[in-house]
Amino acid sequence: MSDVTYYVAMPFLIDADGSPVAGTAEECQTSTAALRRAEILAHGAGHIGAVAFSRSGDPMTGEFGDARLLRKFGNVPEDLGTL
Repeated sequence: MSDVTYYVAMPFLIDADGSPVAGTAEECQTSTAALRRAEILAHGAGHIGAVAFSRSGDPMTGEFGDARLLRKFGNVPEDLGTL
């Protein structure tokens, strides 16, 4: 099977300790849809920001490359790799 690309929008919130945490990721059909959804999520109640990203790989083998950031909205941590 060939590679498939998934597009995702994910909000960020603040936990009880005041640290940013990733919210529930939402799969989108296109990169444009992920960008629009992330921008909307960034302004949602309790959200401090959001990101749109993509990830490509082979769902049959479970092998996927690293996520590729499309855009950040709002107050999102600089180092997303630690989350």
